[in-house]
Amino acid sequence: MLYKTYCQTKIGHIEITTSEDSITNISFLDNYKIDENIVTKNIDEPEILITAKKQITEYFLKQRTDFDLKLKLQGTDFQNSVWNELLKIPYGQTISYLQLAQRIGNQKASRAVANANSKNKIPIIIPCHRVIGSNGKLVGYASGIDRKQFLLNLETNILH
Repeated sequence: MLYKTYCQTKIGHIEITTSEDSITNISFLDNYKIDENIVTKNIDEPEILITAKKQITEYFLKQRTDFDLKLKLQGTDFQNSVWNELLKIPYGQTISYLQLAQRIGNQKASRAVANANSKNKIPIIIPCHRVIGSNGKLVGYASGIDRKQFLLNLETNILH
């Protein structure tokens, strides 16, 4: 069974989806308004859902720099290798797609790495926003470059 909850952030509403014990998906919801009469605390919510919402909220409040959540990666072996490498990029730091390809042992796979990055279903926690172009420019982010810029600014304390 899948469970969902919602967080309101400075860059829009986020939907968090979990199984009984793992995060399966995080989505940015455009033009979404939470009806507080519908979204109520459910006694049967798994602990992972409650913990995920708390940790995401703390991240946006600059009270958390890493996550302690079980993740359920749903992709090919290659995608999983890219996503696992993304988890190693420290908070507030960036690397290029080329560097990411080199880290997984295939420096010629920059485009495939970028494609795997775009298929990440657990953004923020799996920090695909920390990958930039070799020229230092922000390129590609499934949820929009503005959100990518916001997340990078949040992590580097530029935004107050």
